[in-house]
Amino acid sequence: MRTVVVTYKTTAEYAETNAGRVRAVYEELRSKELGGVRYSTYRLEGGQRFVHVASVESSEVNPITSLASFKAFQEQLRPHCVEPVVVTEATVVGSYDSSGS
Repeated sequence: MRTVVVTYKTTAEYAETNAGRVRAVYEELRSKELGGVRYSTYRLEGGQRFVHVASVESSEVNPITSLASFKAFQEQLRPHCVEPVVVTEATVVGSYDSSGS
């Protein structure tokens, strides 16, 4: 399994639009019911910083990046960032999910 953590900070004016574009990605993910994907996004205190954590079973192909909504999200993001987008590979040390999902 490959896990990637992406962090960035948007302008204050774009933060809510960005959150909407992120929600659109989740809507498309749910409609396609992609297997082998774990994806979560967090909006940090202050509202302009976002953290995305994506884990995919295949180390070769990330199905999230092929979604039309994700491509639209990416195209619009960079011009509205006030700090560079940082992409980091991560290794899971442990995880827990009490919800059973």
